[in-house]
Amino acid sequence: VPLAEISLMNKLIHTSLVESQQHVEILQRDPSSPLFSIKTFEELPLKKELLQGVYMMGFNRPSKIQEQALPLMLAYPPQNLIAQSQSGTGKTAAFVLAMLSRASAYQKYPQCLCLAPTYELALQIGQVVRTIGKFCTDIKVNYAVRGNRVLKGTVLEEQIIIGTPGTTLDWCFKQRILDLTKISLFVLDEADIMIDTQGLSCQSIRIHRALPKSCQVLLFSATYKEPVRAFAERIIPDPIVIKLREEELTLSNIRQYFMVCESSEEQYRALCNLYGSFTIGQVMIFCQTRRLADWLSVKMSRDGHQVAILTAELTVVQRASVIQRFREGKEKVLIATNVCARGIDVQQVTTVVNFGLPLDQDGEPDFETYLHRIGRAGRFGHRGIAFSVVQRGAVGLVHKIEQYFQTTIKQLDPHDMDELEKLAA
Repeated sequence: VPLAEISLMNKLIHTSLVESQQHVEILQRDPSSPLFSIKTFEELPLKKELLQGVYMMGFNRPSKIQEQALPLMLAYPPQNLIAQSQSGTGKTAAFVLAMLSRASAYQKYPQCLCLAPTYELALQIGQVVRTIGKFCTDIKVNYAVRGNRVLKGTVLEEQIIIGTPGTTLDWCFKQRILDLTKISLFVLDEADIMIDTQGLSCQSIRIHRALPKSCQVLLFSATYKEPVRAFAERIIPDPIVIKLREEELTLSNIRQYFMVCESSEEQYRALCNLYGSFTIGQVMIFCQTRRLADWLSVKMSRDGHQVAILTAELTVVQRASVIQRFREGKEKVLIATNVCARGIDVQQVTTVVNFGLPLDQDGEPDFETYLHRIGRAGRFGHRGIAFSVVQRGAVGLVHKIEQYFQTTIKQLDPHDMDELEKLAA
């Protein structure tokens, strides 16, 4: 699944902040320069209209990344900044607050420009602007995205422009309706996706080069790996960097078990025994193929289970809807192919089942996918439990996974209900 789709799903899903225990690190050119953090939104130089909008978003207090980033984003003189943090930690709300604070309602021309890698992500950012800026009635937004036809010679009066790099380039250099020399705040969202998508990084750099030297630049990314760092250096010299220490996916807080079955029907019976024992919490079941996921979904639904299914054939909005229903507990079981093995956080998940192991093209264990699959049961330090229900020919693959991760995966009898009930307790 493209990174942009995963990012959009997370933006659609996270209606409240993810509570992260990760440590915030700040890298700056001058270590002796004082840094300020805040514990409440009232400590920031925000208009009362913006405070009302923040509370309408459901944010009662700043997240960890917001505590450190917002004072820097709103400071005078303006500071250039790179903020790295996982989805759901409030990055979008943070830079939206910065744009709404910097934009002057009295000046009827674009002053803030935000670039996103896709049309859908741009619209989602616009939704956050509309919500937080609900009471700032004189500040308007326009979208430099495909389908929004603006005639050459149009005078833009909106203070905030949100767009994709390609259409924004057209507005600036072909149609000449967006004057970059008047932009005072430039936001680049999802920089890691920009780098990963051919052409977007070059377009973004070209737009940035046309901005005035005094323009404040805010760059946001879910990662801060070497490609992002190199890209950032081309966009902004000597930025302050705020990042969350990377959350290492670990097996230490996840108990792992496997069951050996003779057929897919026996695998299904073992799965039902498992699900009957683990009635609390929510369960994610991973399948290698869409066909297997469909088969399993039909069988479980016929047996009266509330089941949701997530595959790559669904649109982004459909996938987000499925995950949202699962998060709200409307379905207790989510059957997924590897589309959901990484990047999607559902904190209530305590149990993961592999209905067959993830394999690579050579039929060997796909270790990375296995790690990301069972990692869904151990998010944010929670304890989890993972079961692999396999056929006899796959026992050797289980042992390869044990050797690779230097871990123990205990074998269970799929028909021993007493043992399963002990585990559930």
